[in-house]
Amino acid sequence: MPAPEPVRLGRKRALPVSPNPLFLRWLTELRDSAREKGLKTQHVYNKAIGSLQKYPLPLQNAREAKILQNFGDGICKLLDEKLQRYYREHGPDAPIHSLPEGAPPAGGPDNNSLAPNKKSNVPQEGKKESGGGGGRGGRGGGRGKKREYVPQKRSGGYAVLLTLYRHIQIPGDKGYMFKMELQNEAQLLCDKSFSAPDMGTKYTAWSSVSTLIKKDLVVKTHSPARYSLSEEGASLAGRLASEEQGSSGGPEQRDEGRDRSEEEDVQGLVDLTASDEEEKSVTPPVTGRPAWESQARVEAAGPSVSGEAQASEPSGGRPSGGRLLPGDYDIILCVDFIETTGGSNHCKQDLVKELQRNGVNFDVRKLNVGDFLWVARERVAPVPGQLRASEAKELVLDYIIERKRMDDLCGSIIDGRFREQKFRLKRCGLSKPIYLVEECGTAASHMSLPEATLQQAIINTQVVDGFFVKRVQDVRESAAYLTVMTRYLIRLYKNGTLVCRSRELEGDGGMKPSLPSSSSTPSLALLSFAEFNYGAIKNKSQTVREVFARQLMQISGLSGDKAAAILDQYTTPCSLLSAYESCPSEADREKLLSNIRYGKLNRNIGPALSRTVYQLYCTKGPLS
Repeated sequence: MPAPEPVRLGRKRALPVSPNPLFLRWLTELRDSAREKGLKTQHVYNKAIGSLQKYPLPLQNAREAKILQNFGDGICKLLDEKLQRYYREHGPDAPIHSLPEGAPPAGGPDNNSLAPNKKSNVPQEGKKESGGGGGRGGRGGGRGKKREYVPQKRSGGYAVLLTLYRHIQIPGDKGYMFKMELQNEAQLLCDKSFSAPDMGTKYTAWSSVSTLIKKDLVVKTHSPARYSLSEEGASLAGRLASEEQGSSGGPEQRDEGRDRSEEEDVQGLVDLTASDEEEKSVTPPVTGRPAWESQARVEAAGPSVSGEAQASEPSGGRPSGGRLLPGDYDIILCVDFIETTGGSNHCKQDLVKELQRNGVNFDVRKLNVGDFLWVARERVAPVPGQLRASEAKELVLDYIIERKRMDDLCGSIIDGRFREQKFRLKRCGLSKPIYLVEECGTAASHMSLPEATLQQAIINTQVVDGFFVKRVQDVRESAAYLTVMTRYLIRLYKNGTLVCRSRELEGDGGMKPSLPSSSSTPSLALLSFAEFNYGAIKNKSQTVREVFARQLMQISGLSGDKAAAILDQYTTPCSLLSAYESCPSEADREKLLSNIRYGKLNRNIGPALSRTVYQLYCTKGPLS
């Protein structure tokens, strides 16, 4: 039996030097550059460095590195370009398997000059704590010490923390901010966009908020979401704010100096990982930032039709997403994609063909409520040297159309969708709902419901619910009506200055429909399409008030107006049950809701419906 090999004591054997130090040096520079810019590609470069360090053979060019893990076409192309530039500067016979004299070692764990020096600081702390117990204990303590998270200057997390901190310094502040409010004000402190992602990635500046929440710096509560600072976040934001105020020369001058130094260092280099914002800083576009990002606070109440900008902001004014001046936007008809696809016939495709034949500027997209609506889309000019144009702002006009064929109307009445759709249209935030009813003639006689029932439902929609009802015969007439409406809205909003408003900042309860405005004076404080479509999601998380309203509307004879009137008095089931308990007798409980008035005619709900609601919520056991 052979003797066991003796155990070797002492330090580990040093790893062999990589035969490709030049490629390692370039990859390290790319990684550190991506890390300073906050790009996710830093992790890709770091993995490529690890693969190249393990490869024992010398590479003659970057194409040979494709056999290694984490080396794709993009990285190989960048390395080949650097290699060709190296040959031009040092000659075709320059060595590539050794570094020039005086160059720093390549492939280190972190060549970022902004990072703290662990070798100089951490071991000293370890020696102080251990009483000079040797370097090994100091290194172990340094690796165990958790490093504090500090967002990079002018990044998304930096802007969010500063914005929340400045708000809590205002006397009487509510202590939290909504998403749109926070994005609009934080945009001025950030170099990246909070809405448009960087080129080649799906991340925006808002993506850093999830990191702030994981680090317990920002607290997210309620629905709609409310964002506030934790104790740790307020402490960190206070230090950032003091550094912002105490820095000399101002942030704009330092950023300009930093950009100039970076241009001198990398002049002539092509970095495909650069983001859109950095390209814009090198070549400033003529159009600059979008209008809604360049305005810090815009008056969102009572804009004039003449198109003049609001001169001042009144007390209590709300920050908005910006404004669109006359001539800076186009009116676009938005068609729900359900209206163009599916079905057993070609009627839906006929609608698209008719709109194209009439020269209507339309866009097919997913609408969470309604079938047709109109948006004012900002005209965005292409920027020289930029691959794609900036994201265009879209504001939703106050008109929305729900299209119903007679067979669809009959089916929606039977399965209950008819009442629910009208309820959702009332609370979507647009003040001019329209019902477009097709085939109002003899086709109604072949439905499951009597024709008189269908006609009564249409009349109730117009008289009781306050919707405008337009009757047409076929798809061609529907397309003609949409064409006329589009041209009318183009003339109506031609000279208007459109201002973005937010239902979150208005404290929209979601039950009371907007008051219709005069046809000659359109509402110029409009919702953004993103907020409108998100607020109209059918199956999103709901508040107790919304669930209570849905419960009430399941009762036969209890319409949306009646449910809204009850919710004005009792906002939750708990408040309604407390009111029942305070009634002295059974008869008083049954008549508790009978005198509540609803609708335009201010009619009473009545004792019968009041008794039904009482029995539903207060009867123990099954209802008879």
